Amino acid sequence: MKILMVSVFSNHFFNWVLQLKGSGHEVYWFDVNDANTHVTRIDFVIQTVKWKRKFDYPGRQWIKKNFFVLDKFINRLNQRKLIDAFQQKFDEIQPDVIHSFEMYSSCVPILKIIKKHPKIKWIYSPWGTDLFYYQNEAEKLKGIKSVFNRLDYMFADCNRDSLIARKYGFQGEYLGTFPGGGGYELNSSNSWVYEFQNRKTILVKGYQNKFGRCNNVLEALLEIEHDIKDFEIIVFAATEEVLKFVDNPIFNKMKNLRIVGAIGREEVLKLMGKSLLYIGNSISDGMPNTLLEAIIMGAFPIQSNPGGASAEIIEHGKNGYLIENPENSNEIAVLIKKAIQNTGLLQSGITFNSDYIKPKLERDYIKEQVLKSYALVEANLKF
Repeated sequence: MKILMVSVFSNHFFNWVLQLKGSGHEVYWFDVNDANTHVTRIDFVIQTVKWKRKFDYPGRQWIKKNFFVLDKFINRLNQRKLIDAFQQKFDEIQPDVIHSFEMYSSCVPILKIIKKHPKIKWIYSPWGTDLFYYQNEAEKLKGIKSVFNRLDYMFADCNRDSLIARKYGFQGEYLGTFPGGGGYELNSSNSWVYEFQNRKTILVKGYQNKFGRCNNVLEALLEIEHDIKDFEIIVFAATEEVLKFVDNPIFNKMKNLRIVGAIGREEVLKLMGKSLLYIGNSISDGMPNTLLEAIIMGAFPIQSNPGGASAEIIEHGKNGYLIENPENSNEIAVLIKKAIQNTGLLQSGITFNSDYIKPKLERDYIKEQVLKSYALVEANLKF
């Protein structure tokens, strides 16, 4: 069948669509934000990129840098509207199925077109805070409900989002709960997994933004500074807010603290492979990819639990700890201290994750199930 994928430029998306390579389906991608880049790693996909600008005129970057108002005026004349570009591509491809990733970038903007074609099957995959957070904003919720009234199918990375979807009008078929980027290549990542006794690192996700709450974790670490003095503390993917936060004399005494900025996925896995604890903290998320990565790399997770998503994979006090209040640094400090003082719990939790959860995150295992879900959609095309 012809599947038209609608998504922003994202490794998250690329990892998902790679599951369709060699499947026999004819796969297309419309880059909704137009990153102006053809992606070679998904070269089996027919890609619609470089659609936004009518003309890529000489000196464009210089004008953009030096004459903001002029650049804005030119763009009004030179840029195509997403709805027009998508309509053109839709008419050209005549897809059997549209699969949209993320609500407000890839569903709401094209709803008007898809409503005109009721026989076209429409699949939706929510990302992160897509539903859990934005259900609380009246205007966003209005768009969410409008999309659910038309959707035929849905994937999600946590069961929580499927329940939210039902609450707001989704009456289609749920295709399953899978990691948002597909599964993981365990054979290659296993070589980076340290033995338990050689792990002396506490790894922290460094997002401090609208949803991320890394700074609360840093406050917690300060609170128990003496207890963690023998560990290396690494904060990775640190945002500007984190860098500003640690630029403070109170952190100078933490000689074991290292802050790392932008970092590739392979490097993250290597860090997780040598870490005893992984800490991820946010006020809103789906099933965090970094949580799953920590599990496959043998780090004991301490993870926030917005809407109960993380609890779908972590049983508190068994194979990880759940942060119930991501704003409470004292709660986080207590959990970290409990973890490092209970070697038996850490070992049994990591063993449980390796034996029972890790195998279910293997890429071929996930891919087989995902392709069965697409096959179900294909079988229903005539209806």
